[in-house]
Amino acid sequence: VQLQASGGGLVQAGGSLRLSCAASGRTFSRAIKGWFRQAPGKEREFVSASNWSGGSTEYADSVKGRFTISRDNAKNTVYLQMNSLKPEDTAVYYCAASSGFVVGTTEYDYAYWGQGTLVTVSS
Repeated sequence: VQLQASGGGLVQAGGSLRLSCAASGRTFSRAIKGWFRQAPGKEREFVSASNWSGGSTEYADSVKGRFTISRDNAKNTVYLQMNSLKPEDTAVYYCAASSGFVVGTTEYDYAYWGQGTLVTVSS
């Protein structure tokens, strides 16, 4: 089982990026999938997550109204559309997957992790 995140890069404040996370493994199409991030010198924190249908989503307060999570289950891919980016959004972003039934907001809720993709927002 592998999760492959991509889409990070350097963007100016106010700009947008879309992160993608492709999962391998047939059973992952229905897994809960989420995004976390870790800024330099800080602990990893929850960003957003979605159940398989997209009918249940969670967002960190710091990204509500700016970030949108979506998924294409046919492609086993989850996306994070990030708009109105701020310098404080600079971090390594990780995708994660869970075989649970409730959309969790802590890293302990997720058993599967991808490598990170770096997002840098310049002021």
